[in-house]
Amino acid sequence: MKIEIWSDVACPWCYIGKRRFEAALAEFPHRESVEVEWRSYQLDPSLPERYDGTELDYLSTRKGMAPEQVAQMFDHVAAQAKGEGLNYRFDAVVVANSFTAHRLIHLAAAHGKQDAAKEQLLSDHFEHGKDIGSRDYLTVLGGELGLDAADVADLFSTDNYADDVRHDFAEARALGISGVPFFVIDRKFGLSGAQPAATFSMALEQAWQDSHPLVMVSADGAGARAAEGEACGPGGCTI
Repeated sequence: MKIEIWSDVACPWCYIGKRRFEAALAEFPHRESVEVEWRSYQLDPSLPERYDGTELDYLSTRKGMAPEQVAQMFDHVAAQAKGEGLNYRFDAVVVANSFTAHRLIHLAAAHGKQDAAKEQLLSDHFEHGKDIGSRDYLTVLGGELGLDAADVADLFSTDNYADDVRHDFAEARALGISGVPFFVIDRKFGLSGAQPAATFSMALEQAWQDSHPLVMVSADGAGARAAEGEACGPGGCTI
């Protein structure tokens, strides 16, 4: 079973959704048969590499939200994050364009480090005030992930993985995704937002049953229409 997750490393609900999904996946009996792929999405592609202002400034000026409304939103989201063991510090968030960070995630994916890259970017952005648009930061992160230094340096001198990121954007549009996080299971089931872990659990079970339907068999190998054997039910037992 394959699960694709569209998200942005600059999206606070995406980190919360990641934790809730992981909690559900950890309890899923068939988790070893589940492949998870992170797909790129940008909430604001027009952002400069580094925005000169705080997260509150950004949302209130560029998104037209009242500062008081933004502050209330921060408190609510931070409380939800705390419930998942995350320590959001919106006062320290560095507002930056996430495009190169998404390219780094694709580079990491090519070396089996996609989830680790996604996790660290989200944590550093929301919990540690790191600049996810900074070459210095992304270079250090690449080294911590064990990626080849030359491959990481190429992100800043070439267009490596840029088409992969844009392909993710295009697929999101084709699927009608207009907000993140968005979870797609086997290209049949979709979940929008940071749903409760219980909802993810139900979706995983439903998708598994859909792809692994129960087939009735009998001694002669016949299918579902084979004669039923002796059994007991609410009305009694067959004789």
